[in-house]
Amino acid sequence: MGALDYISNFCTVTSTRSKRKPMQTVEIKVKMDCDGCERRVKNAVNSMKGVKTVEVNRKQSRVVVSGYVDPNKVLRRVKSTGKRAEFWPYIPQHLVHYPYVSGAYDKRAPAGFVRNVVQAYPSSNAPEDNIVSLFSDDNVNACSIM
Repeated sequence: MGALDYISNFCTVTSTRSKRKPMQTVEIKVKMDCDGCERRVKNAVNSMKGVKTVEVNRKQSRVVVSGYVDPNKVLRRVKSTGKRAEFWPYIPQHLVHYPYVSGAYDKRAPAGFVRNVVQAYPSSNAPEDNIVSLFSDDNVNACSIM
């Protein structure tokens, strides 16, 4: 370590500015009944710093916010309008192995969506399970070993 390096440690300027939040998309479920509710939620979120786009779908009770924002602050801002809000709990049905497993099917979910729950997908790597799968139940005389 030279003398210039030693002196430069004292002369460095540290930035006190925080790093910019990453670009992200926040989906929130909000019950909206009329155009006024929709407009109130959209204006509340649009006025936040870092928001790039706001999409409101009243039929699905869904608000999608994209930008450099904190998801918890967006949720708090939506709740400040007097509406009950929560993060979007649904995922598309085609991404789920068992869409009708206990707790996944929800009557209030929009068409094509189910709740995001832990799936009981059988992913076994046990050798005895692999041996059992070598034989066919459809044709008992056939075997995949031959």
